[in-house]
Amino acid sequence: MHFLLRITARLMRLRKTSLAILIVLFVTLSATIAYGLEPATFGTWFNALYWVLTTMATVGYGDFFAETVPGKVFTIFLYIFGIGLLSLVIGKVIDSIGSLQRQRGAGALSFRGENHIILINWSKKAQAAVEEILSYSPGNRIVLVDEIGQHPLAHMHQVHFVSGDPAADETLLKAGIGKAKAAIIFADARIDEFSLIDGKSLLIASSIERLAPHIHTTVEITQEKNIQNFRHVQVNEFVLSHDAISRLAVRSALQAGNSELIRQLLSRQHGDDIYEVRAKAEWKTYREAFDDLLSQGATLLADRGDLGINRKLDQPIPAEARLYIVSDEATYRRISGA
Repeated sequence: MHFLLRITARLMRLRKTSLAILIVLFVTLSATIAYGLEPATFGTWFNALYWVLTTMATVGYGDFFAETVPGKVFTIFLYIFGIGLLSLVIGKVIDSIGSLQRQRGAGALSFRGENHIILINWSKKAQAAVEEILSYSPGNRIVLVDEIGQHPLAHMHQVHFVSGDPAADETLLKAGIGKAKAAIIFADARIDEFSLIDGKSLLIASSIERLAPHIHTTVEITQEKNIQNFRHVQVNEFVLSHDAISRLAVRSALQAGNSELIRQLLSRQHGDDIYEVRAKAEWKTYREAFDDLLSQGATLLADRGDLGINRKLDQPIPAEARLYIVSDEATYRRISGA
């Protein structure tokens, strides 16, 4: 018994590759010995291999079995060592799966994919962003980057977590920054000083710009005066932390129901939403586009950032136009042909 325990302990210390090679050699050699002992029983070497595997797996169909004493002795050998070896492999597989789960929870695994969205700095805002992204497209892959040591959304398989300094090249590369579609940098609410919060965001944005200048980057900024600093690193969009909240509160106080309307436009989870549609060739002016869209149940809202196109209805639609409408999802899909 002591001898078996020593062998088992040594096998447990083997690397996965070495153990795999050992299993293949053991099964191949066992099939060769079985066929050599009883060629008439098995007929072919492949049948002997099949018998060895079913014996090691404790299936035992009974279509082949040893008939001679040497064959039965070898069968006992397979029971003792073969089944134990296979159990060891199963244990290794289970341990590897458990190890991967632990590494995933700790944020130690690199993301393998593309066209994903990277969210940097975990907070309630980041959690709301995850929910909003998945409401747009449940198939979207999201990579969350933060210095916390545990995956905050481990139950969501669409969300991959990378633990580390978001400004470090190693962390961003693990998050797949080179193949990402967009990155959103949230202000780190764990820092008390506003200037330091924006300073950290600026450092992260600089790292992203250096590693992947092609991706669309959005940054939450706590102080409007710092926007000019971010323009040097080619940040695409800025969101002021307190600006939107304060403006929404004022609108709610002065114009009852205004905040509910804005809330619907901000989130696809509530009511109608804003969608971009392609300009059709038959639309020569904004009026033609407006009337056609209205007849289909949608309202033309803007061309790029211009919300005043209802005062330019007779103007021609430029070639670089990007038209936005307000509608429900079903109407948008019908208009876009999706």
